[in-house]
Amino acid sequence: MDHVAQLLLELGLLFAGLSLVGSLARRLGLSSVPFVLVAALALGEGGVVPLATSEPFIEAAAEIGVVLLLLALGLEFSADELFVSLRHHGPSGLVDLLLNALPGFAAGLLLDLPWQGALALAGVTWISSSGIVARLLGDLGRLANRETPAVLSVLVLEDLAMALFLPLLVVALSGGGPAAAVAGAGLAVGAVTLALLAAQRQGHRLGRLLASADDEQLLLRLVGLTLLVAGLAQSLGASAAVGAFLVGLALPASFAERARAVLGPLRDLFAATFFVAFGLSTDPGAVLPVLPAVLLLALVTTGTKVATGWFAAGRDGVARPGRLRAGTALVARGEFSIVIAGLAVTAGVPELGPLATGYVLVLAVAGPVLTRLAEPSGARSTAGLPEAGNGGRRPPPGRPRTGAETSPGG
Repeated sequence: MDHVAQLLLELGLLFAGLSLVGSLARRLGLSSVPFVLVAALALGEGGVVPLATSEPFIEAAAEIGVVLLLLALGLEFSADELFVSLRHHGPSGLVDLLLNALPGFAAGLLLDLPWQGALALAGVTWISSSGIVARLLGDLGRLANRETPAVLSVLVLEDLAMALFLPLLVVALSGGGPAAAVAGAGLAVGAVTLALLAAQRQGHRLGRLLASADDEQLLLRLVGLTLLVAGLAQSLGASAAVGAFLVGLALPASFAERARAVLGPLRDLFAATFFVAFGLSTDPGAVLPVLPAVLLLALVTTGTKVATGWFAAGRDGVARPGRLRAGTALVARGEFSIVIAGLAVTAGVPELGPLATGYVLVLAVAGPVLTRLAEPSGARSTAGLPEAGNGGRRPPPGRPRTGAETSPGG
Protein backbone atom coordinates (compact mmCIF):
# COMPACT_ATOMS: atom_id res chain seq x y z
CA MET A 1 0.00 0.00 0.00
CA ASP A 2 1.12 3.57 -0.68
CA HIS A 3 3.06 5.08 2.27
CA VAL A 4 0.84 8.18 2.55
CA ALA A 5 -2.33 6.09 2.37
CA GLN A 6 -1.02 3.77 5.10
CA LEU A 7 -0.11 6.76 7.30
CA LEU A 8 -3.53 8.35 6.91
CA LEU A 9 -5.35 5.09 7.56
CA GLU A 10 -3.34 4.38 10.73
CA LEU A 11 -3.85 7.90 12.10
CA GLY A 12 -7.53 7.90 11.21
CA LEU A 13 -8.14 4.64 13.01
CA LEU A 14 -6.00 5.82 15.96
CA PHE A 15 -7.90 9.07 16.52
CA ALA A 16 -11.27 7.39 16.01
CA GLY A 17 -10.28 4.81 18.61
CA LEU A 18 -9.20 7.55 21.04
CA SER A 19 -12.60 9.16 20.63
CA LEU A 20 -14.35 5.92 21.57
CA VAL A 21 -12.02 5.44 24.53
CA GLY A 22 -12.67 8.98 25.75
CA SER A 23 -16.43 8.52 25.46
CA LEU A 24 -16.25 5.33 27.52
CA ALA A 25 -14.21 7.07 30.21
CA ARG A 26 -16.71 9.92 30.43
CA ARG A 27 -19.62 7.49 30.80
CA LEU A 28 -17.80 5.84 33.70
CA GLY A 29 -16.97 9.20 35.27
CA LEU A 30 -13.22 8.56 35.10
CA SER A 31 -10.18 10.18 33.52
CA SER A 32 -9.39 9.02 30.01
CA VAL A 33 -5.64 8.72 30.76
CA PRO A 34 -5.65 5.08 31.96
CA PHE A 35 -7.93 4.06 29.09
CA VAL A 36 -5.64 5.69 26.52
CA LEU A 37 -2.58 4.02 28.07
CA VAL A 38 -4.23 0.59 28.00
CA ALA A 39 -5.24 1.10 24.37
CA ALA A 40 -1.72 2.22 23.46
CA LEU A 41 -0.22 -0.86 25.10
CA ALA A 42 -2.11 -2.94 22.55
CA LEU A 43 -0.37 -1.09 19.71
CA GLY A 44 3.18 -1.05 18.45
CA GLU A 45 5.98 -3.38 19.54
CA GLY A 46 4.73 -6.09 21.86
CA GLY A 47 1.11 -5.27 21.09
CA VAL A 48 -1.41 -6.87 18.78
CA VAL A 49 -1.61 -4.05 16.20
CA PRO A 50 1.60 -2.45 14.89
CA LEU A 51 1.81 1.24 13.90
CA ALA A 52 5.05 1.10 11.95
CA THR A 53 4.16 3.78 9.39
CA SER A 54 2.74 6.42 11.76
CA GLU A 55 5.11 5.87 14.68
CA PRO A 56 7.66 8.56 13.60
CA PHE A 57 4.84 11.10 13.33
CA ILE A 58 3.47 10.08 16.73
CA GLU A 59 6.91 10.50 18.34
CA ALA A 60 7.31 14.02 16.93
CA ALA A 61 3.74 14.97 17.85
CA ALA A 62 4.34 13.67 21.38
CA GLU A 63 7.13 16.21 21.89
CA ILE A 64 4.75 18.98 20.86
CA GLY A 65 2.13 17.48 23.16
CA VAL A 66 4.39 17.88 26.19
CA VAL A 67 5.13 21.48 25.24
CA LEU A 68 1.44 22.33 24.85
CA LEU A 69 0.54 20.59 28.12
CA LEU A 70 3.04 22.74 30.00
CA LEU A 71 1.96 25.88 28.16
CA ALA A 72 -1.65 25.21 29.18
CA LEU A 73 -0.44 24.58 32.73
CA GLY A 74 1.27 27.97 32.85
CA LEU A 75 -1.90 29.62 31.58
CA GLU A 76 -3.92 28.14 34.44
CA PHE A 77 -2.77 30.51 37.17
CA SER A 78 -1.29 33.95 37.69
CA ALA A 79 1.89 35.13 39.36
CA ASP A 80 -0.16 36.65 42.20
CA GLU A 81 -1.77 33.27 42.87
CA LEU A 82 1.64 31.65 43.10
CA PHE A 83 2.87 34.20 45.64
CA VAL A 84 -0.28 33.76 47.76
CA SER A 85 0.13 29.97 47.69
CA LEU A 86 3.80 30.18 48.62
CA ARG A 87 3.12 32.48 51.56
CA HIS A 88 0.26 30.54 53.12
CA HIS A 89 0.76 26.94 51.99
CA GLY A 90 4.53 26.68 51.73
CA PRO A 91 4.55 24.19 54.65
CA SER A 92 1.88 22.13 52.87
CA GLY A 93 4.08 21.97 49.79
CA LEU A 94 7.02 20.81 51.88
CA VAL A 95 4.93 18.10 53.54
CA ASP A 96 3.71 17.04 50.10
CA LEU A 97 7.28 16.72 48.83
CA LEU A 98 8.56 14.74 51.81
CA LEU A 99 5.60 12.39 52.13
CA ASN A 100 5.20 11.57 48.44
CA ALA A 101 8.57 11.94 46.73
CA LEU A 102 10.61 9.98 49.28
CA PRO A 103 8.58 6.73 48.90
CA GLY A 104 9.10 6.87 45.15
CA PHE A 105 12.84 7.46 45.49
CA ALA A 106 13.20 4.65 48.04
CA ALA A 107 11.15 2.29 45.86
CA GLY A 108 13.35 3.10 42.88
CA LEU A 109 16.49 2.18 44.79
CA LEU A 110 14.91 -1.01 46.17
CA LEU A 111 13.93 -2.00 42.62
CA ASP A 112 17.56 -1.55 41.50
CA LEU A 113 16.90 1.47 39.31
CA PRO A 114 19.87 3.82 38.83
CA TRP A 115 19.68 6.82 41.14
CA GLN A 116 18.54 8.95 38.19
CA GLY A 117 15.64 6.55 37.63
CA ALA A 118 14.82 6.63 41.34
CA LEU A 119 14.76 10.44 41.15
CA ALA A 120 12.34 10.25 38.23
CA LEU A 121 10.14 7.77 40.14
CA ALA A 122 10.11 10.23 43.06
CA GLY A 123 8.62 12.80 40.69
CA VAL A 124 6.09 10.29 39.39
CA THR A 125 4.79 9.55 42.90
CA TRP A 126 4.98 13.18 44.03
CA ILE A 127 2.91 15.03 41.42
CA SER A 128 -0.88 14.75 41.56
CA SER A 129 -2.86 15.11 38.35
CA SER A 130 -4.16 18.68 38.38
CA GLY A 131 -6.38 17.88 35.40
CA ILE A 132 -8.12 14.92 37.04
CA VAL A 133 -8.46 16.75 40.36
CA ALA A 134 -9.86 19.94 38.80
CA ARG A 135 -12.40 17.97 36.79
CA LEU A 136 -13.47 15.94 39.83
CA LEU A 137 -13.99 19.05 41.93
CA GLY A 138 -16.22 20.46 39.23
CA ASP A 139 -18.13 17.24 38.62
CA LEU A 140 -18.80 16.77 42.35
CA GLY A 141 -19.77 20.40 42.90
CA ARG A 142 -16.94 21.04 45.35
CA LEU A 143 -15.42 24.18 43.80
CA ALA A 144 -16.98 26.32 46.54
CA ASN A 145 -16.18 23.92 49.40
CA ARG A 146 -14.11 25.13 52.31
CA GLU A 147 -11.30 22.63 51.65
CA THR A 148 -10.95 23.43 47.92
CA PRO A 149 -8.54 26.40 48.28
CA ALA A 150 -6.11 24.13 50.16
CA VAL A 151 -6.35 21.46 47.44
CA LEU A 152 -5.74 24.02 44.69
CA SER A 153 -2.85 25.56 46.60
CA VAL A 154 -1.11 22.17 46.81
CA LEU A 155 -1.65 21.67 43.08
CA VAL A 156 -0.29 25.12 42.27
CA LEU A 157 2.82 24.50 44.36
CA GLU A 158 3.34 21.14 42.63
CA ASP A 159 2.95 22.78 39.24
CA LEU A 160 5.50 25.42 40.16
CA ALA A 161 7.84 22.74 41.50
CA MET A 162 7.65 21.05 38.09
CA ALA A 163 9.48 24.01 36.59
CA LEU A 164 12.32 23.43 39.07
CA PHE A 165 12.26 19.63 39.13
CA LEU A 166 12.35 19.01 35.38
CA PRO A 167 15.67 20.82 34.73
CA LEU A 168 17.20 19.01 37.71
CA LEU A 169 15.97 15.67 36.33
CA VAL A 170 17.17 16.45 32.80
CA VAL A 171 20.68 17.23 34.08
CA ALA A 172 20.72 14.06 36.19
CA LEU A 173 19.52 11.90 33.29
CA SER A 174 22.16 13.38 30.98
CA GLY A 175 24.91 12.15 33.29
CA GLY A 176 25.73 15.49 34.87
CA GLY A 177 27.26 15.46 38.34
CA PRO A 178 25.95 17.16 41.50
CA ALA A 179 27.46 20.51 40.51
CA ALA A 180 25.70 20.44 37.15
CA ALA A 181 22.44 19.47 38.84
CA VAL A 182 22.72 22.37 41.29
CA ALA A 183 23.54 24.71 38.43
CA GLY A 184 20.49 23.46 36.51
CA ALA A 185 18.24 23.97 39.52
CA GLY A 186 19.70 27.45 40.07
CA LEU A 187 19.06 28.33 36.44
CA ALA A 188 15.48 27.12 36.78
CA VAL A 189 14.92 29.18 39.93
CA GLY A 190 16.28 32.25 38.18
CA ALA A 191 14.12 31.65 35.09
CA VAL A 192 10.94 31.15 37.13
CA THR A 193 11.68 34.27 39.19
CA LEU A 194 12.23 36.34 36.06
CA ALA A 195 9.04 34.96 34.53
CA LEU A 196 7.05 35.86 37.64
CA LEU A 197 8.45 39.39 37.71
CA ALA A 198 7.86 39.79 33.99
CA ALA A 199 4.29 38.57 34.39
CA GLN A 200 3.62 41.16 37.08
CA ARG A 201 5.28 44.11 35.35
CA GLN A 202 5.30 43.45 31.60
CA GLY A 203 2.79 40.65 31.07
CA HIS A 204 0.16 43.05 29.71
CA ARG A 205 2.54 44.12 26.95
CA LEU A 206 3.23 40.54 25.92
CA GLY A 207 -0.51 39.90 25.93
CA ARG A 208 -1.11 42.88 23.62
CA LEU A 209 1.67 41.66 21.31
CA LEU A 210 0.06 38.23 20.92
CA ALA A 211 -3.57 39.36 20.98
CA SER A 212 -5.64 39.31 17.82
CA ALA A 213 -9.34 39.40 17.03
CA ASP A 214 -8.74 36.46 14.69
CA ASP A 215 -8.44 33.08 16.44
CA GLU A 216 -6.10 31.72 13.79
CA GLN A 217 -3.65 34.59 14.24
CA LEU A 218 -3.76 34.30 18.02
CA LEU A 219 -3.10 30.56 17.87
CA LEU A 220 -0.23 30.93 15.40
CA ARG A 221 1.43 33.66 17.48
CA LEU A 222 1.03 31.83 20.77
CA VAL A 223 2.20 28.43 19.51
CA GLY A 224 5.00 30.00 17.47
CA LEU A 225 6.38 31.90 20.48
CA THR A 226 6.03 28.85 22.71
CA LEU A 227 7.88 26.54 20.34
CA LEU A 228 10.66 29.10 19.89
CA VAL A 229 11.14 29.51 23.64
CA ALA A 230 10.86 25.74 24.20
CA GLY A 231 13.47 25.06 21.50
CA LEU A 232 15.79 27.69 22.97
CA ALA A 233 15.43 26.19 26.45
CA GLN A 234 16.18 22.72 25.08
CA SER A 235 19.27 23.96 23.23
CA LEU A 236 20.58 25.53 26.44
CA GLY A 237 20.39 22.18 28.22
CA ALA A 238 17.17 22.91 30.09
CA SER A 239 13.79 21.34 29.40
CA ALA A 240 11.59 22.43 26.49
CA ALA A 241 8.60 21.80 28.77
CA VAL A 242 9.87 24.33 31.31
CA GLY A 243 10.29 26.95 28.60
CA ALA A 244 6.68 26.40 27.54
CA PHE A 245 5.50 26.60 31.16
CA LEU A 246 7.22 29.96 31.61
CA VAL A 247 5.58 31.37 28.48
CA GLY A 248 2.16 30.51 29.86
CA LEU A 249 3.06 31.89 33.27
CA ALA A 250 4.24 35.22 31.82
CA LEU A 251 0.96 35.94 30.04
CA PRO A 252 -1.64 38.12 31.81
CA ALA A 253 -4.91 36.69 33.09
CA SER A 254 -6.88 38.87 30.67
CA PHE A 255 -5.19 37.15 27.73
CA ALA A 256 -4.91 33.69 29.26
CA GLU A 257 -8.65 33.00 29.37
CA ARG A 258 -9.08 33.42 25.62
CA ALA A 259 -5.76 31.69 24.92
CA ARG A 260 -6.94 28.61 26.83
CA ALA A 261 -10.15 28.48 24.84
CA VAL A 262 -8.35 28.75 21.49
CA LEU A 263 -5.50 26.44 22.46
CA GLY A 264 -7.66 23.76 24.11
CA PRO A 265 -8.55 21.55 21.11
CA LEU A 266 -5.00 21.61 19.74
CA ARG A 267 -3.56 20.79 23.16
CA ASP A 268 -5.98 17.92 23.61
CA LEU A 269 -5.11 16.43 20.23
CA PHE A 270 -1.34 16.52 20.77
CA ALA A 271 -1.67 15.47 24.41
CA ALA A 272 -3.59 12.39 23.28
CA THR A 273 -0.73 11.62 20.90
CA PHE A 274 1.76 11.97 23.75
CA PHE A 275 -0.02 9.39 25.89
CA VAL A 276 -0.19 7.05 22.91
CA ALA A 277 3.54 7.50 22.29
CA PHE A 278 4.32 6.66 25.91
CA GLY A 279 2.17 3.54 25.71
CA LEU A 280 3.89 2.52 22.48
CA SER A 281 7.28 2.75 24.20
CA THR A 282 6.18 0.31 26.93
CA ASP A 283 6.09 -3.43 26.38
CA PRO A 284 2.76 -4.64 27.86
CA GLY A 285 4.44 -7.87 28.90
CA ALA A 286 6.75 -5.89 31.18
CA VAL A 287 3.90 -4.43 33.26
CA LEU A 288 2.68 -7.70 34.83
CA PRO A 289 6.01 -8.61 36.53
CA VAL A 290 6.15 -5.25 38.33
CA LEU A 291 2.45 -5.24 39.27
CA PRO A 292 3.02 -6.26 42.94
CA ALA A 293 5.51 -3.40 43.37
CA VAL A 294 3.10 -1.04 41.61
CA LEU A 295 0.20 -1.97 43.90
CA LEU A 296 2.30 -1.63 47.05
CA LEU A 297 3.67 1.75 45.97
CA ALA A 298 0.18 2.91 45.02
CA LEU A 299 -1.16 1.87 48.43
CA VAL A 300 1.61 3.68 50.31
CA THR A 301 1.36 6.89 48.30
CA THR A 302 -2.42 6.91 48.50
CA GLY A 303 -2.01 7.12 52.27
CA THR A 304 0.64 9.85 52.02
CA LYS A 305 -1.48 11.94 49.64
CA VAL A 306 -4.47 11.69 51.97
CA ALA A 307 -2.19 12.84 54.80
CA THR A 308 -1.00 15.76 52.64
CA GLY A 309 -4.54 16.95 51.94
CA TRP A 310 -5.51 16.45 55.57
CA PHE A 311 -2.59 18.66 56.68
CA ALA A 312 -3.19 21.35 54.05
CA ALA A 313 -6.93 21.63 54.74
CA GLY A 314 -6.22 21.64 58.48
CA ARG A 315 -4.14 24.81 58.02
CA ASP A 316 -7.31 26.48 56.73
CA GLY A 317 -9.33 25.34 59.74
CA VAL A 318 -11.40 22.80 57.82
CA ALA A 319 -13.31 20.15 59.77
CA ARG A 320 -12.43 16.44 59.54
CA PRO A 321 -14.86 15.50 56.74
CA GLY A 322 -13.42 18.29 54.59
CA ARG A 323 -9.86 17.22 55.38
CA LEU A 324 -10.64 13.69 54.24
CA ARG A 325 -12.20 15.01 51.03
CA ALA A 326 -9.11 17.15 50.40
CA GLY A 327 -6.82 14.17 50.91
CA THR A 328 -8.67 11.80 48.61
CA ALA A 329 -8.96 14.49 45.93
CA LEU A 330 -5.17 14.59 45.63
CA VAL A 331 -4.66 10.84 45.16
CA ALA A 332 -4.94 10.69 41.35
CA ARG A 333 -1.76 10.75 39.27
CA GLY A 334 -1.86 11.34 35.55
CA GLU A 335 -0.41 13.51 32.84
CA PHE A 336 2.74 14.88 34.45
CA SER A 337 3.72 11.61 36.06
CA ILE A 338 3.81 10.26 32.50
CA VAL A 339 5.79 13.31 31.31
CA ILE A 340 8.45 12.65 33.95
CA ALA A 341 8.58 8.93 33.18
CA GLY A 342 8.78 9.69 29.47
CA LEU A 343 11.88 11.83 30.00
CA ALA A 344 13.55 8.99 31.92
CA VAL A 345 12.65 6.35 29.33
CA THR A 346 13.95 8.53 26.50
CA ALA A 347 17.19 9.14 28.43
CA GLY A 348 17.90 5.42 28.80
CA VAL A 349 15.97 4.18 31.85
CA PRO A 350 13.42 1.91 30.12
CA GLU A 351 12.67 0.01 33.33
CA LEU A 352 10.70 3.02 34.57
CA GLY A 353 8.18 2.78 31.74
CA PRO A 354 6.26 -0.29 32.98
CA LEU A 355 6.39 0.95 36.58
CA ALA A 356 5.01 4.38 35.74
CA THR A 357 2.40 2.98 33.38
CA GLY A 358 1.04 0.56 35.96
CA TYR A 359 1.20 3.16 38.73
CA VAL A 360 -0.73 5.78 36.76
CA LEU A 361 -3.25 3.20 35.57
CA VAL A 362 -4.01 2.22 39.18
CA LEU A 363 -4.22 5.71 40.71
CA ALA A 364 -5.90 7.47 37.80
CA VAL A 365 -8.80 5.07 38.43
CA ALA A 366 -8.56 4.66 42.21
CA GLY A 367 -8.23 8.42 42.86
CA PRO A 368 -11.63 9.44 41.43
CA VAL A 369 -13.31 6.42 43.03
CA LEU A 370 -11.92 7.27 46.49
CA THR A 371 -12.84 10.93 46.02
CA ARG A 372 -16.45 10.04 45.30
CA LEU A 373 -16.59 7.59 48.23
CA ALA A 374 -15.29 10.28 50.60
CA GLU A 375 -18.50 12.25 50.06
CA PRO A 376 -20.98 11.24 52.80
CA SER A 377 -23.95 9.44 51.25
CA GLY A 378 -26.38 11.92 52.71
CA ALA A 379 -24.47 14.85 51.27
CA ARG A 380 -23.91 13.59 47.71
CA SER A 381 -27.13 15.13 46.51
CA THR A 382 -25.96 18.50 47.85
CA ALA A 383 -22.32 18.29 46.82
CA GLY A 384 -20.70 21.69 46.75
CA LEU A 385 -22.52 23.07 49.82
CA PRO A 386 -20.26 24.08 52.72
CA GLU A 387 -20.01 22.17 55.95
CA ALA A 388 -21.93 23.45 58.93
CA GLY A 389 -19.80 25.88 60.85
CA ASN A 390 -17.45 26.57 57.98
CA GLY A 391 -18.65 30.08 57.49
CA GLY A 392 -20.49 29.82 54.17
CA ARG A 393 -19.41 29.29 50.60
CA ARG A 394 -15.87 30.20 49.72
CA PRO A 395 -14.59 30.20 46.15
CA PRO A 396 -11.09 28.93 45.38
CA PRO A 397 -8.39 31.58 44.97
CA GLY A 398 -6.78 32.61 41.71
CA ARG A 399 -7.67 31.88 38.12
CA PRO A 400 -10.07 28.97 37.48
CA ARG A 401 -8.22 25.78 36.61
CA THR A 402 -9.57 23.85 33.64
CA GLY A 403 -7.02 21.01 33.65
CA ALA A 404 -5.56 19.01 30.80
CA GLU A 405 -7.73 15.94 31.11
CA THR A 406 -11.06 16.92 29.63
CA SER A 407 -10.56 15.00 26.41
CA PRO A 408 -9.13 11.70 25.26
CA GLY A 409 -5.78 13.41 25.52
CA GLY A 410 -5.65 14.04 29.16
